[in-house]
Amino acid sequence: MSQTQIHPSAVIEPGAELGQGVQIGPFCHIGPSVKIGDGSVLKSHVVVTGDTELGADNTIFSFAVIGEIPQDKKFSGEETKLVIGDRNRIREHVTMNPGTEGGGGVTRIEHDNLFMAGCHVAHDVMIANRVILVNHVAVAGHCIIEDDVIVGGLSGVHQFVRIGRGSIIGALTMVTNDVIPYGLVQAPRGKLEGLNLVGLKRRGVPRGDITALRAAFQALAQGEGPFMERARKLGTETDSDYVRQIVDFVLADSDRSFLTPGG
Repeated sequence: MSQTQIHPSAVIEPGAELGQGVQIGPFCHIGPSVKIGDGSVLKSHVVVTGDTELGADNTIFSFAVIGEIPQDKKFSGEETKLVIGDRNRIREHVTMNPGTEGGGGVTRIEHDNLFMAGCHVAHDVMIANRVILVNHVAVAGHCIIEDDVIVGGLSGVHQFVRIGRGSIIGALTMVTNDVIPYGLVQAPRGKLEGLNLVGLKRRGVPRGDITALRAAFQALAQGEGPFMERARKLGTETDSDYVRQIVDFVLADSDRSFLTPGG
């Protein structure tokens, strides 16, 4: 592991913890309660503040502000955290806020994610693994974004929304309700228009499971009874783990309603 490198113009406040091989570029500012894991790189003019923990091998580009207080008028200075995992790429002008007392106190980002320029991750958000937020995506407070989601550029995600794993959100979309796993959402007001078939094929999902997912989507779109009842019925009929993920997602607790097929 190479030695830690800190540019002379950077400000590292007493109390900050830097792992081995960390590189801190010109004019960065690291707050006193920050922990940065081994091998992470901060380009120039990066601010990391608050009670913020970065894992290993993250790269943060210029003018990102990580860990500044939430943009929530109810926030009154309570102690909350921002926890970021490993191997994330955080591009220019990205902002990420810690949690709030009312939302559990932690904003958590897992591993191998890409946050393109200008994205915002608000308080109490949970982002899983291998997520891509394209340029200028805004994720409001308390949202949950599961594994392998792509959110297209200039899109917004309403507070408390859940986006299921493997979903794709088209550019210029406002997502106001939960998105089922493997869903395809587009249009300005966010319509569930199908399944992310391209993503499923790229990840090598077996053809039989893709066929089962397509049949499940049709059952949710055109079956009899309310949407929740269709999902419950689907759960009793399927032997596909991928379909089961959709059923479990729909039947879980949520603060929002769902984007429904054809809705």
